[in-house]
Amino acid sequence: MRLFAALRHRGLSAAVGLSAWRLKAVRGQSRMSSSSSLPVAAVCQMTSTPDKEANFSTCTRLVEQAKEGGACMVFLPEGFDYIGSNREETLQLSESLDGDLISRYSHLARKLDVWLSLGGFHERGHDWKTDRRIYNSHVIINGQGELVSVYRKAHLFDVELTSKGVSLKESAFTVPGPRLVSPVQTPIGKVGLGVCYDLRFPELSSALRRHGAEILTYPSAFTVATGTAHWEVLLRARAIETQCFVLAAAQVGAHHPKRTSFGHALAVDPWGEVTGDCGGSDEALTLVQIDLQRLRDVRRDMPVQQHRRDQHFYCSLD
Repeated sequence: MRLFAALRHRGLSAAVGLSAWRLKAVRGQSRMSSSSSLPVAAVCQMTSTPDKEANFSTCTRLVEQAKEGGACMVFLPEGFDYIGSNREETLQLSESLDGDLISRYSHLARKLDVWLSLGGFHERGHDWKTDRRIYNSHVIINGQGELVSVYRKAHLFDVELTSKGVSLKESAFTVPGPRLVSPVQTPIGKVGLGVCYDLRFPELSSALRRHGAEILTYPSAFTVATGTAHWEVLLRARAIETQCFVLAAAQVGAHHPKRTSFGHALAVDPWGEVTGDCGGSDEALTLVQIDLQRLRDVRRDMPVQQHRRDQHFYCSLD
């Protein structure tokens, strides 16, 4: 897995901001097409606000630039649609999967012939008219604009870190998802779906790995306090223990006066090496090649899955 939009050269940052990306896109695309046929993924970083139209414009620009750089699949973060400033605004701005916003993203995917990972859509729940609650849904759209998978976030972020100034209760307006979904076959490999706080639960990633995942993805909006302490180490741990690529799009910066996100959208290879980091300040994207032969080599040389005991062994203390 190699980084293209973030080549380290004379100490340059390992991320390409939007202002610099246009200058590098053509050269990056020609280098990839001449050197390898490996598929390319784009991992994006943005700053969503309550302004849905502005957020869509940002995402469209990122997806277009990713396509220009040779990406066949683009990963957008949790809250790509918006991040509301309060509970009522968050609910009021939500939509159903057959609403206008997902339709626009389907059109964008079809127009550019690119797969999209829409990493945390505020989806109105099945009983919206009676309970006004939503799902935090990870939506996959293929290059024909078809919705091919939806995973609804299972682990909700209800945390009070008084000493860190973090207080969020996602369950106040969000319904936990009822189940995992099978990894999705995409142009870059089999992608297993999670969302943000799911990252802290290795049982989820292990289950996806058992069902064939080659890439795990955790689109996120980590707080600055938790991101500083845990973001990279958790992503690397999930990659190492499952021997999967891990792609984690991220929110960055101030969304409104009450909320700021950590950033550092990352790409990690199956050995646990960070191969792309968008930094902690600006909207950006990073392009990475997905080398499934490297994944197979890592799994062959250290056959962790073969060494696992059956489930009864791990429950023997219960």
